[in-house]
Amino acid sequence: MIPIAKPNIGKEEEEAVLEVLRSGYLVRGPKAKELEEKFSEYIGRKSGVSTSSGTAALHIALLANGIGKDDEVIIPPLTFFASASTVLFCRAKPVFVDVDPVTFNMDVGKIEEVITPETKAIMPVHLYGQPVDMKPLMEIAEKHDLKVIEDACQSHGAEYGGKKVGAFGEASCFSFYPTKNMVVGEGGMVLVDDQDVKVECTLLREHGEITTYEHVLLGYNYRMNEIAAAIGVEQLKKLPGFIEKRQENARRLTEGLADVDGIQTPVVGDNRTHVYYQYIIKVEKEFPLNRDELVKYLNGKGIGARPSYPKPLSEQAILRTLGFATDCPVAREVLQKMMELPVHPLVSKDDITYIVDTVREVSRMR
Repeated sequence: MIPIAKPNIGKEEEEAVLEVLRSGYLVRGPKAKELEEKFSEYIGRKSGVSTSSGTAALHIALLANGIGKDDEVIIPPLTFFASASTVLFCRAKPVFVDVDPVTFNMDVGKIEEVITPETKAIMPVHLYGQPVDMKPLMEIAEKHDLKVIEDACQSHGAEYGGKKVGAFGEASCFSFYPTKNMVVGEGGMVLVDDQDVKVECTLLREHGEITTYEHVLLGYNYRMNEIAAAIGVEQLKKLPGFIEKRQENARRLTEGLADVDGIQTPVVGDNRTHVYYQYIIKVEKEFPLNRDELVKYLNGKGIGARPSYPKPLSEQAILRTLGFATDCPVAREVLQKMMELPVHPLVSKDDITYIVDTVREVSRMR
């Protein structure tokens, strides 16, 4: 089976983990600080605060930027659950803006329709490795005095207008989950420029502890451990190469599938660099099989294809229960057609050829 995702771990990561184990510093050691410094420099921010997950990063970034009870935060419906749950953790309200049918990111042109006096922030999600259209989004945020907290958990190294995502707005958040473009096992990062916000994030991450056993606010246990950080330091060195390989695989997939009737390959927006956390195709009615049938066929041929999210986040049961369900017809329509093909760096040229040939074989079943 060609897996849909696979961590790319080498001897460098193994040696780094052994170094940590031998050091005796499993938490609060030098590796987490090193990763914070190097990753923030890579993205182009002044400071980083490492966390135990991308979800933890989103949570403390929202809190540190003053998001609280009954505030409204604008998010897209096509994203992972944490984009909404972290808003709810703050006792705030998620407000959904439908997606662009081509890029699948938040439709920036619809943001102003949902802004109210209670709106405090926009949380754009750079989905699947493609940046949101940040120039008009930042202009809207400035016009309405809204904070921007980027959910860049799927887009390490992606660029908009030559600037890396995660370098816009008040804060940005990344995930290093094992499927992501760089991994630590389980972990995340908040990036900021404002040092007061950095201090607040650090306190929130560590029980609100300002010195040993002295607590000044109600915080959490969201630290990244040293083993994870050591893996991250080595992964960051390899990230440009990982991105290049993903882009190469994506280019080969697109070249091989672009002329297949009923298959829509990814479209990259203007002034954007896509890093292909996932390679997403849409299966249209002209194709001989529907999306689910194609996934099943490819799986039977040893290709780890899968559907994307099963439904818009705005239709999840818990959000209906809490009264935040929202009709987002574009997200609902595209999700019925969307599926993922393997694109990660361990997918070989022969694998890409096999994937393309198999899809093309299906296209001739008429």
